[in-house]
Amino acid sequence: MLQTLSTASSLWNPSQRSACLEIVEFQRSQLSSLSLCPFYLKFGSKSVQKGRALVSGTFPYACQRPKQYPAGKKPGEYPQNMDLPPVLPKKKKKPYPIPFKEIQKAARKDKKLAERGIEKPLQPPKNGLLVPELIPVAYEVLDAWKLLIKGLAQLLYVIPVYGCSECSEVHVAHSGHNIQDCKGPSSSKRRGLHSWVKGSINDILIPIESYHLYDPFGRRIKHETRFDYDRIPAVVELCIQAGVDIPEYPSRRRTNPIRMIGKKIIDRGGYVEEPKPWCAVDPSSSSIIDLDTCGACERFPPPSPEDVPIIAQETMNAHETVQTGVTKLMKKYTVKACGYCSEVHVGPWGHNAKLCGEFKHQWRDGKHGWQDATVSEVFPPNYVWHVQDPNGPPMRSALKRYYGKAPAVVELCMQAGAQVPRRYKPMMRLDIIVPESEEASLVA
Repeated sequence: MLQTLSTASSLWNPSQRSACLEIVEFQRSQLSSLSLCPFYLKFGSKSVQKGRALVSGTFPYACQRPKQYPAGKKPGEYPQNMDLPPVLPKKKKKPYPIPFKEIQKAARKDKKLAERGIEKPLQPPKNGLLVPELIPVAYEVLDAWKLLIKGLAQLLYVIPVYGCSECSEVHVAHSGHNIQDCKGPSSSKRRGLHSWVKGSINDILIPIESYHLYDPFGRRIKHETRFDYDRIPAVVELCIQAGVDIPEYPSRRRTNPIRMIGKKIIDRGGYVEEPKPWCAVDPSSSSIIDLDTCGACERFPPPSPEDVPIIAQETMNAHETVQTGVTKLMKKYTVKACGYCSEVHVGPWGHNAKLCGEFKHQWRDGKHGWQDATVSEVFPPNYVWHVQDPNGPPMRSALKRYYGKAPAVVELCMQAGAQVPRRYKPMMRLDIIVPESEEASLVA
């Protein structure tokens, strides 16, 4: 059944040249879809014939504006090809994850409350208490972290990994590539070619460590007392502060919230002596070894050929679980990162150890420039070149623009038989056919 849609009604006089609105007919199914989109008036030259009189002029009529999506993307779909995040220069401070104006606005608000003597309103975990709904997430992340280390250690027996001895480049294939992008000290002698050596699990899963704190709201770590604290993976420390109980790494669980006025803590429940039960525990028989990548390849035997695809898929799922879980935890729990180097600290404030040696560290007396951390700083992806044919010829610099990249864990699991998640496919450029070296000059 047809229904008539008109935007307005007007009288039409043949003796006068006036504009009239065109009457457009739509079906019922079309009207339901058009009601979600805005209409606009469009002008065009038309002729209206009534009886023997013929009138020509400009008439407005209602048209449907096509729905526009940013950059031609539809919601829920990934682009065909996507570039990697830009590499930040080392001679410049990292950008703030939160706009600096918002940081200043929050600081002014806290200062006004402090001047009035009003306590700062704090919600868990900012007040030292745990978030109950995030405790299962922390346990899930820690279990996936153990499975990720175990899977990578077993897959390295099957899939070879190479690392450059002069720079941080990593390549997952049966041989190193020939792309001339080495920035090492002696790269000029090799004309930019990499010096490949056998890689390890730390080349795939970059170790980001942090100090373990019994009380994150207690005394800050000083440069002289830095050796009194253990260094553990930042992901593990984040899970401990989120509610995971590990006997070797105890953590203070508060029952009363802390109170603050401005930046000053007026009630923290007193200082508590940090227990050290791990001194009486044998480290070789403890479960804390499974939390570290050190010596992982020696702890696990090589897998059987029929189990390789299963291990690869489990490792891929564990990687996604860790990344998703860390993202959820970091939305609530504070993690600080240095704006100049790769140092990470899990807690409300950064430590005072003078260990930064990056850009203009003399001006800061070696202290870190703390700011809010991102997920890629706590759990770095470590992008490597995607190899479409691991048994094919090595990659060349002339065909560099046709190659894609992927996180090292994803590339290793994919070559072992795992399914690649959809969000990594645009950056891997799976739809691009790499031409031959003779054809590259003929491609526009």
